[in-house]
Amino acid sequence: MLTLGEMLQASLWSRALDHDWLRQVEGEILVRQVPAGGFVCRRGEPVEHWLGIIDGLAKMTNLSADGKPTTFTGLPAGCWFGEGSLFKDEPRRYDVVALRDSQVACMPKATFLRLLDSSMAFNRFLIVQLNERLGQFIAMVECDRLLDPDGRVARSLAAMFNPHLYPGIGPQLQISQEEIGYLAGLSRQRANQALKALEKAGLLRIEYGGITVLDLDGLRVFGA
Repeated sequence: MLTLGEMLQASLWSRALDHDWLRQVEGEILVRQVPAGGFVCRRGEPVEHWLGIIDGLAKMTNLSADGKPTTFTGLPAGCWFGEGSLFKDEPRRYDVVALRDSQVACMPKATFLRLLDSSMAFNRFLIVQLNERLGQFIAMVECDRLLDPDGRVARSLAAMFNPHLYPGIGPQLQISQEEIGYLAGLSRQRANQALKALEKAGLLRIEYGGITVLDLDGLRVFGA
């Protein structure tokens, strides 16, 4: 389990900050405990923080007008998100729900803006972050419209291994089949079938409490 300090040390954007500045930023970040099923943040609320997952797993999601849920992406430990919402003077446009008990870092908007105004490295990080997130969402639309359930599971898992958005994740991912189903918009049973198909294809190995990815590039193109 990561601490806030360890998460900051591992974050790509923090590496250009000197020790005193990093300690000041750490002191301004609030840490929240969010139980499984609880809201990390909610659609319609004011955007007051840049958010990071210190420990746990969450999903970025929304409901359509007829109540149909749509999951945009999974958010594992080590990731930061919500920078786009901070740039816009409008309420948050999505929910983030904890899939398991999670610890969340909440950087105040004032701290975020001070970094934005003062650190060229932080600005570069955000440009890449926004570009990677855009690519992820474009791929998600393609996945949802063109791929069968096996392909959706493959792409949902591959998206969790983006080295910029989710640094520090090794080949082993601690995630349940139910959580994979949530991320891919499938039942646990259908997610299980997809995982077995991907294991048979030599792309991953199913293990107790998670999976080990054997061929990340193969997951990224599976079903194309």
